[in-house]
Order: sequence, then structure tokens, then C-alpha cells
Amino acid sequence: MMHNINYYAVVPAAGVGKRMQTNKPKQYLPLIGKTVIEQTLSRLLNTTVFSAIAVAISKDDPYWEALEISSHSKIIRAKGGKERADSVLSALCALENQAHDNDWVLVHDAARPCITSKEIHHLIDSLKNEPYGGILALASQDTLKQVTGNIIQSTIDRSSIWRALTPQMFRYRILKSALEQTAGNPEITDEASAVELMGGMVKIVEGNAENIKITRPEDLALAQFYLENQT
Repeated sequence: MMHNINYYAVVPAAGVGKRMQTNKPKQYLPLIGKTVIEQTLSRLLNTTVFSAIAVAISKDDPYWEALEISSHSKIIRAKGGKERADSVLSALCALENQAHDNDWVLVHDAARPCITSKEIHHLIDSLKNEPYGGILALASQDTLKQVTGNIIQSTIDRSSIWRALTPQMFRYRILKSALEQTAGNPEITDEASAVELMGGMVKIVEGNAENIKITRPEDLALAQFYLENQT
């Protein structure tokens, strides 16, 4: 019997964000009256397409339970792992009782609060008939250099180079199987790389340059600017 295709979000949020040089993980830094992760989750919830959102939180996290959004009816807490892939797999397991094999999972970085409903719908509309899935990405606009130490070895042709963004959207069973089979592989730096390694055809969907990841202190000011000016 066929069932309606459902959409789920997964947000890995167990990282410590060392490059921010702050005394707490970057997802809990203040951003326009909320924390970064609250801004991100609010954007996902406001899209209204998700049946549930699984958030992978570190076992010793002292901040999550204090957030009002942590008790939202659509949000499920999953156990955070050592690496991103571990957290995503844990979140997928937390959805196991409700997600079907062909349902879609959109994995989104906790530190990308500028994602818009329009961009999420664009990704879904572009991929909903695909067998595997795909990711939001941006074509590289910079000249790229291959470097050893601090010496340039060559200039790389940028015409085929894209920067991966999130969400990354895959069928539930395909993504879960790919992460299970590639567990512990250091080459798996995002969900797409796991599906690629399993032979999956992963599509690129052009994203928005405002969908930045907060990694360094100056990124917070830029995120605030985008959030205040997005319509």
C-alpha cells in the first residue's frame, strides 16, 4: 500500500565550534534575541513541510533543555555523536518509528540560521522526483589554488567546483544505509559524500549565497544583517 511521502528534518547540533573562540558552542550564541539554533529551527518549523525535526544534542549539553523550542511538539531530541555522521545517523534512528524508506530527510546545519522557506521549497521541488536526492550548493566564484605548505602548486579549474551547503536531501532508507555502511570513514564529511561512496547519483541544486554557516566570530554580524533584511 502506498503512503503519502513525508518530509523530515535532521539537525546535527553536538559540535563545540572551536573556531568561534567562545565559552559555549556556537549554536548557543545570541543572534537577534534568540540563540543561533533557535533561529535555525524557527526557520525550519515555519516552512511547515516537516512532519518532525530530529535534533542531535550532546549528552552533556547544559543549554538545550533551557530553550523553549526544545519542547516543541515537532522536535525530537536524539543523542549527539562524536562526528557529524554519527549525530545524523542517531537522528535518523530516532525517526525510525515514523519515517518510511522513501520519505525525504533534509539534513541542515544548526549554524545556518539564514535558510529561507523559499530555498527549502526550491530544493524539495527540484528533487522530489529523484531516486536518491541532492544538495544545495554554490558554484565557486573565486580562483582556486592547490597548495602544499604555503606554496601554490597549481591553479584549479573552478568551472566544475561547487561549495556544498545545507539542507542536503535524501530518501530516508538510502541515507541511513549509506551512513551505516560508511561509519568511521574519515572521507565522509557530509551526507552527500556517504551516498556518493555507495554509488548514489547526487544532484546539485543552486542555493543562495546568504545561506552562510556561522564558523568564525565575524559570521554572526553577517548573519544578523541577512536575517534583518530577508523578507
